[in-house]
Amino acid sequence: GVGNLLKSFGPLVQAHADKVADNTRAQEPEADVVVDTYTTDRAAAQVTVREPQAILWQARNGLLTRAAASAGLEVKGRA
Repeated sequence: GVGNLLKSFGPLVQAHADKVADNTRAQEPEADVVVDTYTTDRAAAQVTVREPQAILWQARNGLLTRAAASAGLEVKGRA
């Protein structure tokens, strides 16, 4: 069904997350950037910058937002 279809996108989700991580590393080469993939009712991934100053980088320069946009993704705030 639909659940299996959503879960089947795992490799595509992984590829996009890896691209976001690569783009993040390109902006901050010394940063510890990790990708975690998981499955709920769908395939999902999270890109994390494990640096104390990461919040500042995001606030000042949109580090992850820019990295995602460069990977062809659209970032929206939560409603």
